[in-house]
Amino acid sequence: MLWGMLYWRLTALGRLRLAVASQKKWNVEVSSGQLRSSHSDREQQQQQQQQQQEHGQEPSYQIPQTTCLLEYRVPYSPSAYPIARPGRTPPTAPAELEEDLAIPTSPPPGARQLCNPYSVSSSRRLSSVKNTLLDLTFSRPAVAHRPHKEGDGYTPREDHDFNSKEDPRAFQRERSEYSVLCHDLSEPQFPPLSAEEASLLLHRVTVLRGGLQPDAIVDFLSALGRLPPPLRPPVRGDSRFAMLCRYAVESLPRMCPTQLLALLRAFVCLELPPGHSMLALYEAELCRRGGMLNRTQLLLAGDLWRCLGRSAPLYLDVTLTQLEQSWQELSVAELVQLLYLVGEGRRAPAALLPRLELLLLQYLEELTAEELGAVSLGLFKSQSVLSQCTVRRLADIGLAQLPGMSNLALVNLLKLLRFSRLEHRGLLRALGQEVPRRAGALGPPALMHVALTCSTLRYRDERVLEAVAAAVLPLASRCRNKDAAKLLWAFCSLGYDPRNRTAFLGSLIQQLRVRTEELERYPQHLLTALLALAFAGEFPSDLVGLALSPRFVSLASNFHQLELKKDLFMLDGSVGLELPDWVGPRLPSQLCHEVTKVLWGIAQEDMCQRPEVLEAEALLQELLGGPSFVRKHMILPHTRSIDLEVCLESSGRALPLNECSTLTALAPPNPRARTASSRGWEEQHTAVPLTEDLLAKLLNNLTLLPPSQPAELQPQHSTPCRASEENSRQICSGVILTEGLLDALTGRPSTALPLPPRPTGPRRLAVQVCSRNQYCSDTRFLMGLHAMKRRQLGQLGYCAVELHPWEWLPLLRRSRADKLAYLHSKLYSTLD
Repeated sequence: MLWGMLYWRLTALGRLRLAVASQKKWNVEVSSGQLRSSHSDREQQQQQQQQQQEHGQEPSYQIPQTTCLLEYRVPYSPSAYPIARPGRTPPTAPAELEEDLAIPTSPPPGARQLCNPYSVSSSRRLSSVKNTLLDLTFSRPAVAHRPHKEGDGYTPREDHDFNSKEDPRAFQRERSEYSVLCHDLSEPQFPPLSAEEASLLLHRVTVLRGGLQPDAIVDFLSALGRLPPPLRPPVRGDSRFAMLCRYAVESLPRMCPTQLLALLRAFVCLELPPGHSMLALYEAELCRRGGMLNRTQLLLAGDLWRCLGRSAPLYLDVTLTQLEQSWQELSVAELVQLLYLVGEGRRAPAALLPRLELLLLQYLEELTAEELGAVSLGLFKSQSVLSQCTVRRLADIGLAQLPGMSNLALVNLLKLLRFSRLEHRGLLRALGQEVPRRAGALGPPALMHVALTCSTLRYRDERVLEAVAAAVLPLASRCRNKDAAKLLWAFCSLGYDPRNRTAFLGSLIQQLRVRTEELERYPQHLLTALLALAFAGEFPSDLVGLALSPRFVSLASNFHQLELKKDLFMLDGSVGLELPDWVGPRLPSQLCHEVTKVLWGIAQEDMCQRPEVLEAEALLQELLGGPSFVRKHMILPHTRSIDLEVCLESSGRALPLNECSTLTALAPPNPRARTASSRGWEEQHTAVPLTEDLLAKLLNNLTLLPPSQPAELQPQHSTPCRASEENSRQICSGVILTEGLLDALTGRPSTALPLPPRPTGPRRLAVQVCSRNQYCSDTRFLMGLHAMKRRQLGQLGYCAVELHPWEWLPLLRRSRADKLAYLHSKLYSTLD
């Protein structure tokens, strides 16, 4: 027996020496964070690493190893693996390290196997429940690249600062209070940990194993967080790091809040993937302890989740619930940081938001320009609806601080104005000086947001739009599909053609062609771009064919985030009208019928019930002879608007719509004919008959109406002085003088082109009760959608008759006779 034991000890010692000699033959060298080995197995491993790098995966190992992680056939040997005893210090001497490096071999028959307390395989036999939660795959580099489903607590890192030249967290350097509320990503970790130190530290984890206490785990992970960026991926892929993470999870209930936050900070420094299954356990633990954390710890943990790129919605709910009880005690820095986290979490607290708005109004004067930008971005991302008064005050503060405001803060403020639909005149006018000065320093997303704000607020400023168009052109290759689509939408919806129109549109269209692989993930961007181009009369055949292809139509129709069927219908309807030779794919008739039914239902509930529309419909029926002469419907359903259709003979007699349809059915109008709707006002009204009635109206005298006029328009008294107050308003109302009318009356020379031959046969009129939203703010430029509708009505053979809001809405408060006279002049002027 004694000889047997001596034999096995000598055998183990011999194997130890052989293992040490074999280990020295590896000749491990560190070069640019990668292992180089002369051993054939390591060469194969290096080839695998290169293949992983080519596929965008993290290499498995790039630091020198002090343990040999070969496959253990029989991982137990009592002579080579001394049993750990309580109170034993970890081995640090070289001899002890060599002892731990011994490779176990198979014992002779009959030898009893003892559990190896230091082997990697033994660490996988922890709690089966914990291992299930941790997926047993900590060391897989593919964890960072696996797809995540919506609702699993994972949110990809935001791309709002894509190509941005400024730090979106710059506001956290405005006050010293942020140092305890936020994690400074730019803070250098001194002194950095070397590869050898990291390997030794991981080896100590295998030695201590179950003896690791929470403070030691925190110290180890915090030390690993000081690794330089090139050495972090191999550490995350090391099995010993997975072992350390498992021990940390087991010790979670014994850790204090400070230790939990230190672990999260270490994970941020190690750039742990946001989809790591272990992080869900930490979130659950922090949610459980939400009532034990103070405001500083709550906000710091939320910021660490943000730095990890994980949304942590459950933890955010706990934070908002806790802060709701002490919202009045929040300082300026705490309020700004909270709104920042609310925005990054994309959720607005319904109960807490009104209180935060009151607190925000209290601290408005204390906010710096960068904090104002962070608040605006948080409110915008969380879709928080504030009162117009609060948003206007934020814009006032921003206007006062505009010269010293960073580009990022200015863009964030514009995002809030766009979401709130607040037309702040002072700030918008200031953009005329600021945007040309800053455009060269803005990236494509920032330029897109500036143009999109102008479009949403219907603000058409040539200085702003020209500066954006000039700055976008050299940056077109850096535009995402989102940037290109929304830039096209902004310019085309405003109906503005920049000086470099051909190059501007061509570069953005080309960028859409280059990034077609993104369209399956974001189909709305292609439809946005094509609809914008349709406003401008541009139809790139390849992209239109792609958008109307059965595969893309199926993809867009089933897109759960947005309703895209209406956009497909608008594009298809525009193609059918403006591309008569189109032979590409079209939408199925069933889908078109379905969308038309939905749009008409919406129109009946909204547009058809507006007072100005109902009044125009009733008066037109009275003027023309009854309901059969006026039809309220959607002539062009894909434009999502209604019209009052009227049919007049060339003599001026109104025709019932069924008779008009019968007369024109055999001779459809030429879609390419130039109609009155496509000509300017001066072209339509260069010859105005100067009658006594018109002179009387202009001179505010008694109106002498011909017998053909309605009886309601004839005066009831012979002189104005004897008329009643109502009739006096009718007599002295006058007509609206426009430049075209004055030109015709005074004989002023006109540069208008000669009128085309007068059309014969009945005229189909589309009477449109316009709203101010159809025009650019404070101008008479039609927005892109409505300009396209006018163009397509002309191609269909209709003459558009516009009841301008600045003319029709004031008339609603006047007499019926004035309104009838206005409608009469609008209708019959199309026959002149």
